[in-house]
Amino acid sequence: MKNSLAAIGTALVSKRGAWIVLGAVLVLVTLLFGLLSGSGEDRPMESAPPDSESSQVADTLAKFPDADEQTVMVVASRTDGQALSTADESDLTDLGGRLSQPDAEVSGPVTSDDGEATLLMVPITVGLTNSETADTVDALRATIAGDAGAQQLEASGVSLLVTGGPAIGADIASAFNGADFTLLIVTVVIVALLLIITYRSPILWLLPLVVIGTADGLASTVTAALGDAFDLQFDAGIISVLVFGAGANYALLLISRYREELALVADHRVALAAAWRHTVGTILASNLTVVLSLLSLVFAVIPGTRGLGITAAAGLLIAAAAVLIALPPVLAICGTRVFWPFVPTVDGSATGATPTEAAAASTPIEATATARTTASARPSLWRRIATWVVRRPGRHLGAGIAVLAIMATGLLGTTVGLDQEEKFRVQSESAQGLSVLGEHFPPGESQPIWVVADADRAADVVDSVSGIDGVVRAVPVAETTIDGEPTAKIMVTGEYAPDSPAGLDLVETIRADVHAIAGADAEVGGAAATELDARDGNAQDFRTVVPLILLISVVILLGVLRAPLVALTLLVVNIASTAAAIGLGAALSRVIFGQAAIDAQVPILAFLFLVALGIDYSIFLSHRAKKESEVHGARRGIIAAVAHTGGVITSAGIVLAGVFAALGMLPLMVLGQLGLIVGVGVLVDTVVVRTIIVPAIFGLAGSRIWWPNRKIARAEAVAESAAPARSRGGSVAVEEPRVEVVDAR
Repeated sequence: MKNSLAAIGTALVSKRGAWIVLGAVLVLVTLLFGLLSGSGEDRPMESAPPDSESSQVADTLAKFPDADEQTVMVVASRTDGQALSTADESDLTDLGGRLSQPDAEVSGPVTSDDGEATLLMVPITVGLTNSETADTVDALRATIAGDAGAQQLEASGVSLLVTGGPAIGADIASAFNGADFTLLIVTVVIVALLLIITYRSPILWLLPLVVIGTADGLASTVTAALGDAFDLQFDAGIISVLVFGAGANYALLLISRYREELALVADHRVALAAAWRHTVGTILASNLTVVLSLLSLVFAVIPGTRGLGITAAAGLLIAAAAVLIALPPVLAICGTRVFWPFVPTVDGSATGATPTEAAAASTPIEATATARTTASARPSLWRRIATWVVRRPGRHLGAGIAVLAIMATGLLGTTVGLDQEEKFRVQSESAQGLSVLGEHFPPGESQPIWVVADADRAADVVDSVSGIDGVVRAVPVAETTIDGEPTAKIMVTGEYAPDSPAGLDLVETIRADVHAIAGADAEVGGAAATELDARDGNAQDFRTVVPLILLISVVILLGVLRAPLVALTLLVVNIASTAAAIGLGAALSRVIFGQAAIDAQVPILAFLFLVALGIDYSIFLSHRAKKESEVHGARRGIIAAVAHTGGVITSAGIVLAGVFAALGMLPLMVLGQLGLIVGVGVLVDTVVVRTIIVPAIFGLAGSRIWWPNRKIARAEAVAESAAPARSRGGSVAVEEPRVEVVDAR
C-alpha cells in the first residue's frame, strides 16, 4: 500500500507527470462544465415532509379551480399611531378601485376595531415558485409606489405595507437576489486573507485559492445537475461554504506537510511526493467522514435537509479531488519560489540539526531521520503548550471540561422554532406588515388555516371548528370534485399569530376536532400547520440522523486508528464540544440577533457539521499522534503531534470559522444562526479541545488508551524508564525527546 501511494505521489509531481495530470484535469473540468451547463431548475423549497398532513392539504388545494389565485393584503396605518380619518379611508377605497382588475377585484377596506389600521385584500396570481411570485408582488408594490393617491396618503403619514402568505414567500426569494454572489465574494475574500496570513507569502495563497475556486464552480454545476436529475431541494450557498472551507483545510494540511518535508529534502518534487503520501490517508479519511455523515441525510424527511446532504457530499468529494489531484501538480510546476519570501531550505536553521549532527549522519536515510527527529524536538509554542498540558493533565482536563460545561449552559432557556417575523435577519416589508396587522387585527388574518373535507360534511366541520376557543371564524369558500369525490375548502381564521405557540396549539386542536368527525375525511393545512409539521419533521430527522452520524464517525476513527478506546474517547469529546458550541451559539444569538429561539433546522445541521468537522480535526491530530507515539511513547507522542499539527489545525479552524461566518451575510436567520454556531464551535474545537482536552486525556491514560497497539506500549515503557515516572505532585514528568536516529517514515 505504501509503495502504491509513493508511486502515485511521484507520478503526480514528476516533471512529465505533473503536466499530464494537470492537462487531464483541465480537459475533464472543461467537459463537465460544457455537458452540465444550463442545469439548475428553479423549484419550490418545501419546509414540511411530503407525506405530512399540511403537504397533503397543499396538494389537494392545488387541484381546486383558480388555485393559483391567492390574496395579499395592503395594511394601512398611521405612522403617528393615531386612528385613520374618514378621508384616509375614502382614499384607501379609491386606491382599492384603482388596484382592481376586471377579473381580480380588490375587496375592502376592512377597518380594525380600534380604527387604527385597515386592510385591502388584493387577489394576485402566484407562480410555481416564490421567485415567480416575487415578480408579481414587486409589480404590485411598484404600482402602489407610483400611484398618486398612494403617494398622497404616505405624504399625510399613512404607511402602506404589502403582506400575507404570498408576499412573505416573495420577500424570502427577493432577499436572496444576488445573495449567493455576495456570499461567494465574501467567502473568497475571507479565505484569501486567512491564507495570506497563514502562508506568509504574497504568492502561495493564490494556488490553492484558484484550485478550490475552480472546484467550487464545478461543484455548483454538478450539484445543480443532481438537483434536476433527482428533484432535490438545497441551499447552494451552504455548499459553497463547505467546498471552500473543507478545500482550504485540505490544502493547509498538504502544504504544511510540504513545507515540513522541504526542510528535510532538497528536491522539491521528492518533498511534495512525500507530503502527499503522508497526508492523503488523513485527508481521505476526514473527507469520507463528512461525506458519509452528509449522505446519512438521505434518511431525513425534510426535503431541503435531504437534498443538502446529497449535493453537499458531491461538493466535498470534488473539493478533496481538487486538492489531492490538481493542487500537487500545480505546486510541483511552480516550485519552491511560491513560498517567497520564506522559502524552506535544507540547512541547520530549517531543520534544527547542528553541523555536528548533520556530519554524523553517514547515509541519506540517516541524515533525513536525524533531521526529522531534531525538527520534531525543536522548541515551538505548540510544543510548550502540549508539554505544559501533559505535565499536569488532570488539572487541565478539569479546566477544559469546566469551560465546555459553562458554554453548554447557553442551552438553558433556548427554544426551537422561529415565527415568520423572526425568520428574517433583516426586517422585510411583509414582516413589518405582519407586525402591524397583529397589533390591530387577529394575527391569523394574515395566514388562515385551511381545512379540506368531504363536501357533504362541510357544514358539520364548520360548526365544530367555529366552537373551538381561539377560532375567530370558519367559512366554506369553495367546492369542487377531486378524484370523483366532492371536496370543500374551508378557511379558518385564528386568534393567534400562525407560528406562535398558541397558534401551533390551535392547529393541533383543530386537527383533533375534525379528525373525529365521522365521514368528513378532513385534513388541516396552511402556514401554521406547515410550520408545525416542519418542526416535527426536523425533530424526527434529528432523532434519526444523529445516531447514524455518530456510528459513521466511530467506524471511521476505528478504521484509521485501530484503537477502540481512542475512537470512543474522541467521539465523546466531540459530542461534548458540539453541545457546548450549540449552547454558546444560542447564547450569542440572543445577544447578537435578539432571538431567544433557534430555527428548527439549526440543531440537526449544526450537529452534523460540528461532529463531522470535529472528527476531521481528530483524525488530523490522532493520526499524527499514533505515528509519533510508536517512536516516542504515548505521552511524548501526543506532545510531538500537537507540536506538528497545532498550527495547521488552528489555521484550518480559523479559515473554516471565517467561512461559516460568511453565512451571516444571507438574510435568513437560520443561516445566520448556523454560521454563528458552527463558526464558534470550530474555534472552540481547535483551540480548547484539540489543544487542551485531548492532550490531557492522552497524558492521563498514557499507552493504555492505544490498546491493543503493543508498539506504542513498548515505546512508552522505554520513554518512562528514561525519566522519573511521577513527580511529587503525582503528575507525569515529560522531557523533550532526545535526538536520536530513527527509521525514516
